[in-house]
Amino acid sequence: MDKNAKIYIAGHRGLVGSAIWKNMQQKGYTNLIGRTHAQLDLLDAVAVRRFFDEEQPEYVVLAAAHVGGIMANNTYRADFIYENLQIQQNVIGESFRHGVKKLLFLGSTCIYPREAPQPMSEDTLLTSPLEYTNEPYAIAKIAGLKMCESFNIQYGTNYIAVMPTNLYGPRDNFHLENSHVLPAMIRKIYLGKQLFDGNWQAVRNDLNLRPVEGVDGEAAQELILNVLAKYGITPQSVTLWGTGTPVREFLWSEEMADASVFVLENIDFKDTYDPTQQHIRNCHINIGTGKEISIRDVAHLIVDTIDYRGQLLFDASKPDGTMRKLTDVSKLHALGWHHSIEIDEGVRRLYEWYLLGEK
Repeated sequence: MDKNAKIYIAGHRGLVGSAIWKNMQQKGYTNLIGRTHAQLDLLDAVAVRRFFDEEQPEYVVLAAAHVGGIMANNTYRADFIYENLQIQQNVIGESFRHGVKKLLFLGSTCIYPREAPQPMSEDTLLTSPLEYTNEPYAIAKIAGLKMCESFNIQYGTNYIAVMPTNLYGPRDNFHLENSHVLPAMIRKIYLGKQLFDGNWQAVRNDLNLRPVEGVDGEAAQELILNVLAKYGITPQSVTLWGTGTPVREFLWSEEMADASVFVLENIDFKDTYDPTQQHIRNCHINIGTGKEISIRDVAHLIVDTIDYRGQLLFDASKPDGTMRKLTDVSKLHALGWHHSIEIDEGVRRLYEWYLLGEK
């Protein structure tokens, strides 16, 4: 890839998109294009076509998506399937119409069946039912990767789909209503520590940066206590959803970005499948560490990192989601990329970033 090539990164302010932008800048790419949601609504087909007409990008990274944790996925099911399908339809469709040289589509390992054999290889796709709580999102992402695959087979395009495991890192979403599991745990345990220590100024500062259900740091103490209690945060304890027994794989977002740029620079569609097979399918690439840790163990790792001394409880009446979700990253390793940041270092880095008070 030419360092002056025009590269459009959709979702350039998100967790992964911002990390990809930073990674490409550090590698010397000088012609990156990004648009905020206010500048370009990717749900608007006319606006997306106009953008491609005007900018004519040579490469596209589709990191924009409507995302959230288990609560959000299960509650806003229509939003998750409709918005993600629409974004993908518009961006991939215009990339084809405008002759984009290569497109990188970012999905999620939630595309795999709930009871998939572990670790989950790319060939596990569509072999049995999905996890119910995130089925609409997963179906949208499956449609996206199949769209890339199908355009490649029919039209000879070069669209690569990568499926990252659970991501965390700078610019993560810490809003209690819809955040992913690891940043949610960090914020809950942090707020629990401040309540346990009686540090009300820290609690109020936190809520001023990230209000919860419209409650900010200027609210009365009783109101703050009530809204935090809804999310399991009290002066005595922090309660997390589920039993804590599910195991998860976590990848530092900046490493996901590095893997994405590696794929963009070095991997073509022809490298993603076995040409001796009768059918070309499952050409996507898992991006992960191949290592796992239980929710309970990562929670205790956060407790130690934050130095929380209250009670840590688990609410078994709440859903656990998929019990195990470990990716088989042998294809990625064979292509030449490996992770380096382990979970203990990543939790420490993310907590330090959170303390900076960035939104």
